[in-house]
Amino acid sequence: MEWLLLFAAGIFEIVWAVSQKYSDGFTRPLPTAITLVAATISFVLLGLAMKHIHLGTAYAIWTGIGIVGTAALGVLLFAEPVNLMRLFFLGLILIGIVGLKLSY
Repeated sequence: MEWLLLFAAGIFEIVWAVSQKYSDGFTRPLPTAITLVAATISFVLLGLAMKHIHLGTAYAIWTGIGIVGTAALGVLLFAEPVNLMRLFFLGLILIGIVGLKLSY
């Protein structure tokens, strides 16, 4: 159950990061509200997951999910650049996430 909480926390991290971009510097009310609600949910879920998962592992996986997911949505939603080097390093982060889960 704690791993599902951690995964959900990572998904909500992606939501708040993307909605923060849409908030245009917190000048648009709906994206701003989504950012604040999603960030709160993300932190609460992370805290609950850390009751059973070690701090370093939980935090690294949470941020890793956020990094990879946010980078992917940046490409899809905001036409951010894609190149081999960027994909390589995102792949390393993904390998690190999987490795941390497997080594737990």
